[in-house]
Amino acid sequence: QVQLVEAGGGLVQAGGSLRLSCEVSGRSFRRLAMGWFRQAPGKEREFVATISSRGSYYADSVESRFTIWRENVENTAYLEMSSLKPEDTAVYYCAASEKDFYFSTGEDDYDYWGQGTQVTVSS
Repeated sequence: QVQLVEAGGGLVQAGGSLRLSCEVSGRSFRRLAMGWFRQAPGKEREFVATISSRGSYYADSVESRFTIWRENVENTAYLEMSSLKPEDTAVYYCAASEKDFYFSTGEDDYDYWGQGTQVTVSS
């Protein structure tokens, strides 16, 4: 059984930083592409960032402010968020894919999902 467990969400002031983590169990982590998505109240879930063995890719809205990376020995993916804005407020979801792609922004390409962690940015 594959499990993705997120941690690191919380309340932060605009301009601040947060680091999210996503620990994976039940699959060979090295073989997985990892992604982060978010869903703000009243909006659809949207792509944030992804990382595979070939590289990483970001949504335009977070490019240069967010960094995704992975520590294979820890079976964990991370999302470092800086210069946070109130519009970054959302539930952030970690996702994992067994598909072989460089990057994917589509939810359907991801096979496993975490439970989500709330990030709230106050103005």
